[in-house]
Amino acid sequence: MSVGLDRTDRALLIGAAVLLIGLAFASAFLAPVRQGGRATYPSSYSTSWDGAKAAYVLLDELGYAIERWDQAPAALEGDPRSNVLILANPLQTPTKEDIAALRRFLDRGGRIVATGEKAAKFLPGAHHFEENDDVEDDDTRFPAALPSPLTNGAPEISMAPPQEWQPGQTEQIVVYGDKDTAAVVTFAVGQGKVIWWGSPSPLTNRGIKKPGNLALLLNSIGPKVGRTILWDEYFHGARGNLWSYIARTPLPWVFAQFALLLAFILFSHSRRYGAIRMPGKTSRLSPLEFVDTLGDLYTTAHAGSAAVRVDYQRLRFQLSRQLGLPANVKAVELARTASRIIGWEEQPLLGSLVRAERGTHSISLDDVESLEIVQDLHHYTTLLDARRTQVEKRPQE
Repeated sequence: MSVGLDRTDRALLIGAAVLLIGLAFASAFLAPVRQGGRATYPSSYSTSWDGAKAAYVLLDELGYAIERWDQAPAALEGDPRSNVLILANPLQTPTKEDIAALRRFLDRGGRIVATGEKAAKFLPGAHHFEENDDVEDDDTRFPAALPSPLTNGAPEISMAPPQEWQPGQTEQIVVYGDKDTAAVVTFAVGQGKVIWWGSPSPLTNRGIKKPGNLALLLNSIGPKVGRTILWDEYFHGARGNLWSYIARTPLPWVFAQFALLLAFILFSHSRRYGAIRMPGKTSRLSPLEFVDTLGDLYTTAHAGSAAVRVDYQRLRFQLSRQLGLPANVKAVELARTASRIIGWEEQPLLGSLVRAERGTHSISLDDVESLEIVQDLHHYTTLLDARRTQVEKRPQE
């Protein structure tokens, strides 16, 4: 027997499907788009043609101290002269604090290897240019413009050409380029140095194998000994760990909406199909309620003598009945007979009876004394009930 979906269930499923389709379209429109075959996202994690994992792994195998950097520039510590920061086509816009931290890094002797036109936002005194959108997969060969440590072993390089890049300041030296555009520029900032490539293609998985490109990368980094390479992934969106990266995207809101939808479905399902149980009710006729009420009444009225009188009369009645004595027998005779027949000690019993009899007529009896008398009388009453039970069972045995 199949159970069909009701109208509410169908509405929930249709709503969830519409939400998923909307998220799929949003992901498609917001994802980075490759333009003209260029290396637009040279991440050290990526093995695609425009990624840069090959360069990262190669530097590690060559013995360079290299690590991925997923923190803000303000976290750059230690001696900047021993660090090289690679900004490979940063995607995100830096804050004023980021720019100031990079300027301090350079002023104190750090080195930055930057690629792409967006790097101009990070570099002090950098001149903006436009990347060529009409470039295909084939890169352009750029010869060395002058002898330099950056051109050692690399008389020419292959790179996706920038669009008419001309440095705006005389201290910015063109290392590679042609008559139409510069390709690699270097300039000093404080005690540090900037090596700026017009395109990241020489360090990508596709371009690093072309003649001169690996030598350019090694020359840009500098000596191997005493130097740590920090490959920036912070401005590619990495933020320490996966969750910190996801927290800066709309995904937490998507997860929250799905969690809310799931909770709503579970709640509505349990309300409709859960077991039906009647709520429990507490009886207002409980004997304990009567006892509590009576106790509170005695406590409020300080009527200790009344409580003593009730227990005293009960004990006299039961004891005289079992001993075969009249109800108005004196306490002395009652204690003597109980001692002879039952075996109770006469003086303690007599003391309890006399004290209880006085308490029944006292108007100044406090709560503490009345409680002691009642407990004493209750002790004898319990013993008497136990004896009566034994006597009643004896004939049957």
